[in-house]
Amino acid sequence: MSKKRLDETSKFLSFVLRHEPQAIGLTLDSEGWANIDALISGAAGDGRNLDRTLIESVVASSDKKRFSISEDGQSIRAVQGHSTKSVALQLEEKQPPETLYHGTATRFIDSINQQGLIPGSRHHVHLSEESATASAVGQRYGTVVILKVAAQQMQEQGFKFYQAENGVWLTEHVPVDFISS
Repeated sequence: MSKKRLDETSKFLSFVLRHEPQAIGLTLDSEGWANIDALISGAAGDGRNLDRTLIESVVASSDKKRFSISEDGQSIRAVQGHSTKSVALQLEEKQPPETLYHGTATRFIDSINQQGLIPGSRHHVHLSEESATASAVGQRYGTVVILKVAAQQMQEQGFKFYQAENGVWLTEHVPVDFISS
């Protein structure tokens, strides 16, 4: 199996299992599990040729262990990174660095100054350890502004932080008092 095919399939699985299962008529349960046969059928309807061998190869070869297959072999899920509200993430709380960064666009600053950073359509606010990473994220939305988040100070005041397997830091909300530019 070619690396290119595995990578393309991994990206497709990330898209449908984390963000848009409805794009192929797939339904996820509350823990993010999808029936593998329904996934294969939905992918075929979208012009993608998946089979169990390919799916199992993607799961086994993922360096970040992005997916898991149920013990009975009938279901698959992404293990983190969901934006669908119906999926409950099971993340372990971690100690953040002193400062984290959030990249956004200038057009969102007034709203952020009023309500802080909110997750929008995702489960959590996404933060980066590096300002360059935050800048790359913010560029997708317009003229970039890099915000500094006093993460350790937040945690000392009871806010919880989690780190996804891909290194992204997550928290439910960042109040205005902990944000500077």
